[in-house]
Amino acid sequence: MSEAQSITGEQSIARELTAFQTNILTILAKEPMYGLAIKRELEDYYGTEVNHGRLYPNLDELVDLGLVEKSELDKRTNQYSLTDDGYDAVLDGVQWSLSKIVTDDERADEIRDIVENSY
Repeated sequence: MSEAQSITGEQSIARELTAFQTNILTILAKEPMYGLAIKRELEDYYGTEVNHGRLYPNLDELVDLGLVEKSELDKRTNQYSLTDDGYDAVLDGVQWSLSKIVTDDERADEIRDIVENSY
């Protein structure tokens, strides 16, 4: 079995993904990318090399779960993009995190500052 645990229902998909898979979805929320670009983004985040043997099986599982769409750019390169369900999974994770982090007005203001300075 790959990194994800068994999926029990569509609503729980986002909550059953590994952090690695969630990070892939988060990267793809920005824009569609090919595999090596995703790999570079993950390596920048983790500060270490990400094996092809870890990345591509997880991408394939996210495709199988309907969270990512895979298309062929050319004979050797696939492009990956977030589906609507994948975007919903990212939002579900953000919403859950914020529900735990934002406990008062001061923290809400800190999050607003982060959001306003992120784009």
